[in-house]
Amino acid sequence: MEDLKIIELFWERSEDAIAETQRKYQRYCHSIAYAILASDEDAEECVNDTYVRAWDSIPPNRPNRLEVFLGKITRHLAFDRYRKSTTKRRRHSAVSTALDELEECIPALAYPTDIADEIALRDALNSFLRSLPEESMNIFTRRYWYTYSIADIAKEYGIGESKVKIRLHRMRIELKKYLEKEGIFI
Repeated sequence: MEDLKIIELFWERSEDAIAETQRKYQRYCHSIAYAILASDEDAEECVNDTYVRAWDSIPPNRPNRLEVFLGKITRHLAFDRYRKSTTKRRRHSAVSTALDELEECIPALAYPTDIADEIALRDALNSFLRSLPEESMNIFTRRYWYTYSIADIAKEYGIGESKVKIRLHRMRIELKKYLEKEGIFI
């Protein structure tokens, strides 16, 4: 079913909206949550919570791209669950390593002080990513959006892990400079 029709089902408050969303985006949302949580059970709970959030959000929201809308909800829910989990157990994982790396240039990334700061940061990040060559942009988003491991990225692009680390390090330096130039002070 087309996304526009699914969104219409949400607006009509039809329970078919959830069924169609699940049919079309279950794997996508699960892969996002699993990459962060590394647990099928936790990822499944996150995906189910995503459907509830979507139900509560549409209306009044009418997403332009349902896939992105659902992915963002899933990602936020997974990171919230991850933070609660790591606070309790103090575990260290690939996700926390990726977040620590990104904190070098965006220490307040997860907690912008207000909506204006969040929008400014989002717009600056999007602009920065568009300025990168396609492969660099893909490597950056795989590491910091989808939280892929360095090894997985290296394997996917057929390059060494040290080359991935160096490229990510250089991109973080460029990002920090870009944000400072844009008036987003770290």
